[in-house]
Amino acid sequence: MATTPAQKTAAKPGLKRSLSVWQAVGLSLALMAPSMAANINPQGAALAAGRAVPLAFLIAGVGVLFVAYTFVRLCQYYRHSGSVYAFVGATLGPRWGVIAGWGLAGTYVFYAVVTAAAAGIFGAGLLDSLGIWKNQPAWAPMLVVGIALALALVLAALPARGGTNVLLVVEVCTVTLILIVTVVVFVRLLKGDAPGGSHFTWSVFSPQPGIGPSGLFLGVVFGFLSFAGFEASSTLGEEMHNPQRAIPRAILGVAVFGGIYFVVVTAAEMMGFGTSAKGVAAFTSSPSLLGDLGSSYVGSWVGNVITAGTTVSAFGCCLACTVGAARLFYAMSRDTFGEGRGVSRTSRWGTPAYATGIVTVCAAVIFAVYVAVSANTSSLAQNAFLWSGTIGTLILLVVYVLATIGMTMLVFVRRQMPSVPMWQIVIPIAGIIVLGYTLYRNVYPYPTGDGHWFPIVAGAWLAVAIIGVLLAPGTARKLGQALAAREGIRNEEDVIGL
Repeated sequence: MATTPAQKTAAKPGLKRSLSVWQAVGLSLALMAPSMAANINPQGAALAAGRAVPLAFLIAGVGVLFVAYTFVRLCQYYRHSGSVYAFVGATLGPRWGVIAGWGLAGTYVFYAVVTAAAAGIFGAGLLDSLGIWKNQPAWAPMLVVGIALALALVLAALPARGGTNVLLVVEVCTVTLILIVTVVVFVRLLKGDAPGGSHFTWSVFSPQPGIGPSGLFLGVVFGFLSFAGFEASSTLGEEMHNPQRAIPRAILGVAVFGGIYFVVVTAAEMMGFGTSAKGVAAFTSSPSLLGDLGSSYVGSWVGNVITAGTTVSAFGCCLACTVGAARLFYAMSRDTFGEGRGVSRTSRWGTPAYATGIVTVCAAVIFAVYVAVSANTSSLAQNAFLWSGTIGTLILLVVYVLATIGMTMLVFVRRQMPSVPMWQIVIPIAGIIVLGYTLYRNVYPYPTGDGHWFPIVAGAWLAVAIIGVLLAPGTARKLGQALAAREGIRNEEDVIGL
């Protein structure tokens, strides 16, 4: 019986196989950062969808399951530390693979900035709330940001087993705290003794008068952003035991968990604040959704506990972003310059330490640019969070589209996985529709103010890869040969020319 690339076993130097499915779950869960996302993203959804935030997250969850299907099928056939770089390169051609890999690496770099900024915001706020550092200067959050980036560099350069174990533990603890508060909120809502007269209602799953489909799907955008990173374990294909089974399980498991978690938690948040106009206004202006709910429904001490957990979650996500980006840069450098040269050099622990350093430097440069263009130092961390989050997501949506098209070519056009029934082609088609509409709502109407630069910067990042493969066709062919030689990935010319 013929073997697929995922069934071959490579005996080459480089990354070491030492991870289990739980380490893969830890990386994906930490990069998705459900605790941090639940504290921030629902407010953006409420600005457009009103009280129907849980409905928006439910629609987004269904869309993410379509995308998860793409990664599950690709990871069943291929295993490669380059994730979409290898997946798209093997299905649409090496040029498109470079664009996808460069794009996903860029997303992870920008998300490292996002999460480091979040760690700075919540960390500085916690120190002030606890009385440890009162009357903070404007640069206080940035000091915490610097500490977060330094720790991420050190931990990401160590063996991934330890790093992913840390990610899993801290995120599980934080999510557990959030779920406890969620249960308390629901109990008090059902008993009828909730603060402010709030009560349990199914109206959160229906748009209020005046909110049409356009507003609802603007809210879906923020729901979709909350899931970003669920596919992070696809970068561990060369470091896991039995990756063709473990990674698909990790990806699908995290996607399903995220869908249930976000719908339930956002329902508790919206009901807890109240579905009236006053309640929605308080919801959108809260500095910490779950912290405020914990303080009002349980006790004032809970707010500090939730803030501490969110800070840890933000740092864990920063570390996961660094790990994911480093492995993408490592894979592309290895196929360009060869094993052990340039950024593809590994440390004595068998981790891509040099690529990790590049990621950290890139994040620091991005922060430096923000410092140069920001007029108000006191809002620098908040700007870094918003700007990098939007830019990174715009890039990510393009990458997801390329991966979905590539998977459709592999499974349903070339029939490389004949056991998959043809009717399932409706899943990637639905995924492309969701991705395309989400991207459309992010760029039209074209944003003004600071947002004017977001599509430009995202497009510029992708343009670097496009220009590179056009000006260096020999390098693209070399990458195609490297993909063919490694893991049995087929070498073929671009299916869709540039």
